[in-house]
Formats: sequence, C-alpha cells, structure tokens
Amino acid sequence: MSAVKNIVLVHGGFVDGSGWQNVYRLLTQDGFHVSVVQNPTLSLEGDVAVTHRALDALDGPAVLVGHSYGGAVITEAGRHDAVAALVYIAAFAPDKDESVGSLVADPAPGAPVPPILPPVDGYLFLDRDKFAASFAGDLPAEDAAFLADAQVPWGLGAVGGTITEPAWRTKPSWYLVTTEDRMIPPPVQHQMAERAGATVAEADGSHAIYVSQPAAVADLIKQAAAHQAA
Repeated sequence: MSAVKNIVLVHGGFVDGSGWQNVYRLLTQDGFHVSVVQNPTLSLEGDVAVTHRALDALDGPAVLVGHSYGGAVITEAGRHDAVAALVYIAAFAPDKDESVGSLVADPAPGAPVPPILPPVDGYLFLDRDKFAASFAGDLPAEDAAFLADAQVPWGLGAVGGTITEPAWRTKPSWYLVTTEDRMIPPPVQHQMAERAGATVAEADGSHAIYVSQPAAVADLIKQAAAHQAA
C-alpha cells in the first residue's frame, strides 16, 4: 500500500488557516495534496462540518492535522471514513464528553495562563499586548504583531463544544509537543498525547510552532503519512 498523499490542515482558535502556509509549501513540494480548512470557529459542530466537507472532496485517504483548538476539531471529525491518521500540533486532544473549555478550566498551580480577555458578545480574544509572549514567543516581533492584530474571534460555542467519541480511539495518532508553549503547558500536552496513545515528538518552540518551525511540523505529518504504507 502506498503512503497517504492527502493532507488536511485545521487551524486553532484566535487564528486562521494562513499560518499553515509554509507547512503547506513543504508538503506540496514533496508531492502531497494539501487542503487547508478555514474554520468559522463559531461552534465545534460547525467546524467539524466544514472539515467533513474538505474530506468529502478528496479522492483517497487523508492525514488530518490540527493545531491547538483544531485538535478538538480533528478529534471529532476524524471518525470520517477518509481519515487514515491524526496529527496533533500543540493541540487539544479531548476525550468523550470533554471540551477545550473543560480541559483548561482547572490549570495546574504555576502553569502559564493564556491572556484571554473576558468574552464580548460570545467571542474571545487574546490580549494583544500579551499575545506575542503567550502564543508566538519564537516569532519575529513583526510576525507576532501581525497574528495579534489578525485574530479571529473564537466563539464560546466552539470552546464549549464536547466530543461525542474521540477519533484517536480508533485511528493512529501523532503528537508534536512544544516545550516552550505558554498556551497549552507541555505537561498537559504530554498527558493528552499519552492518553490518546499517540506517537510523540518534541520541538523547542512556542505555541506557534507551525509558523516558526514548519519543517518540524511537516516532518511529523510525513511520518504519519508514511506509516500508513506499512
């Protein structure tokens, strides 16, 4: 059986799919067909539906990749028949009846707390002045400022959307832990990866690892695609 050639990339909260651009370039240069899902981030259900439409359009199996909140999306959407494997990039990997909101509700003592502002009209944003330090500490200041000013409103319905049955129970998964992450603490990433039975890799970088180190991200995705040929 040949390696999976379709890759579907799902972005997280506060950002859109444009951050995947360099990962996209690396994968397409290696012959992969890559789709980038643009989540509305209004509700988990809506984002799963958008992801399913991307999967429906493919002519073969795919590796489904999620960053941050996108991990919750792929955990729910990944039961789709076209999904051969899951890849979590500094991402949430909830279990049945869990949500991103429930996973972050009780942070460990001393863990960094993301600078999320109080909701306005049902949407969340990160404090612009603290965005770089918490989300993108290893990006050039101008790039981090752009991400901060280009934030996508993250709906409370997406944050609170619960998983009905996690795809990682039946699909093989990979997880890239980011050791300098100040959005999802590295120990929490390790715990979720272990629970999911994921193959784990580490990278010394921020939550924006998919922007700052696209090669490390693309390499793990290619590992997942190649594994399906075994």
